[in-house]
Amino acid sequence: MPLKDKILELIKGPRLAALATVAEESGQVFPAVRYMVVTGMDDLSLVAFTSKKSRKISQIKKNSNVALTIRGEGDYTTPYAIIKASSEIHEDPETKRKFWGPHLEKNVKNPEDPRYVVLRFVPSEIEYYSKGQVEVLRG
Repeated sequence: MPLKDKILELIKGPRLAALATVAEESGQVFPAVRYMVVTGMDDLSLVAFTSKKSRKISQIKKNSNVALTIRGEGDYTTPYAIIKASSEIHEDPETKRKFWGPHLEKNVKNPEDPRYVVLRFVPSEIEYYSKGQVEVLRG
């Protein structure tokens, strides 16, 4: 199976991912990691809804470079990917409606809710790990 297809199989649909941003506090710089539900798209980008006032939004505004990790469903032996990406913040209603899904209803009542924005992550590199092997997709 081509690498792109393996990655798409792993990231499609709502998936739990760990998102790392660059945080700056009290003159120190460090990674800040949190879980998010992301949805993989056919172009290998990922999207997520989040609060406009979250720390990750202020961190992304200062430095749009992020990393995400997504593991396949199952135990710790399932494939996983490490994704280096740039982030985009979208507040427009059209984009919010486009990426709205029922899995969001628990936290976001509807796509027009002004408290929420769409994050889009555009990969520059994806490392795909399976059975002790790594394959890398760039660009």
